[in-house]
Amino acid sequence: MNVYEYVFRSVSGASMPLGHWEGQPLLLVNTASHCGYSPQLAKLQSIFSDYRQSSLVVIGLPCNDFGEQEPGTEQEIVRFYWDEFGVTFPLSTKISVVGLGAHPLFVAMLDTYGMDILPRWNFTKYLFDTKGQLVEHWPARVEPDDPAITHQVERQLQSWIF
Repeated sequence: MNVYEYVFRSVSGASMPLGHWEGQPLLLVNTASHCGYSPQLAKLQSIFSDYRQSSLVVIGLPCNDFGEQEPGTEQEIVRFYWDEFGVTFPLSTKISVVGLGAHPLFVAMLDTYGMDILPRWNFTKYLFDTKGQLVEHWPARVEPDDPAITHQVERQLQSWIF
């Protein structure tokens, strides 16, 4: 399973192939506006701002699978993320990460890694290396600026070839 093989649709409606960022580490996060963890959006933005010059790409994947906490349209999602948290990192259209309608990336992760890889709630974080392989994943309760995450991000950035 290679993350760069998957395609999302951006909130603007354009195709968003992850292969566009091939060779760069990716931090994918299933997000939700009305979740108690939504303040993590500000920390995700901070990580994106701090590490984007070093090649890290943070991608938000709005998801309504858990507690129906992302009920809005793409325009409402973008407005909330920008107005409340200043989010400028790439966002996909609303997707499913579990169940029959799950995005193909999450189906592939389930097939490759088993049930424990799937999100159990909003704001599960997945870090992929420069070769598109999963490095680590963290549950919602682990904040984006937790040293466990930033250490792994920095390790991946050190392996990135400028």
